[in-house]
Amino acid sequence: MKTDWRISTVNGVLLAAYIAPTWLIVAYRLIVSPIHALYDRPNISVAIFVSDHLHLGAVATMKMAWLLALGKLTVAGFLLVFSALLTRPSVRLSGGCNEALAFALTLGSVISFASMVMASQVAEPEAMRLHATELLLFLGTAILMLVEPSTQSAAASRPSPAALQSNYPAAAQRS
Repeated sequence: MKTDWRISTVNGVLLAAYIAPTWLIVAYRLIVSPIHALYDRPNISVAIFVSDHLHLGAVATMKMAWLLALGKLTVAGFLLVFSALLTRPSVRLSGGCNEALAFALTLGSVISFASMVMASQVAEPEAMRLHATELLLFLGTAILMLVEPSTQSAAASRPSPAALQSNYPAAAQRS
């Protein structure tokens, strides 16, 4: 059975299936009720860090919650764009969907790492485990993308049938 799916693409789809709905729900809650949702489990480390270490007021805390929601919406959006681009085989084979995945991985890693550091500063072990797990998911997919050979370089290394043909068709007939 021939398949044209790369392991990093499959891993990206699995990551999108987990992260996109989860972060969309969290971002929706942050948009609707910023202060209340900031003290939910996925965001508790950010809330405590912002209130204890940065000494922000209610309006500034609400703006911080919306900024976090915007970041999570952006990551989820790029993961959904990546998933949508995979439906076209020509885009998947050429690697045209990798940019959306790479941007989602970069921004998602930054958000998860910052949340993990904030959780360690405020001594929230459950939140730290959650953000460390998300960070490892993002970094694992990024490592697979870096280590796996690209489809364009693999196609360029194989000689095409046209390159193997002689430039002189008459010479092939005489021999």
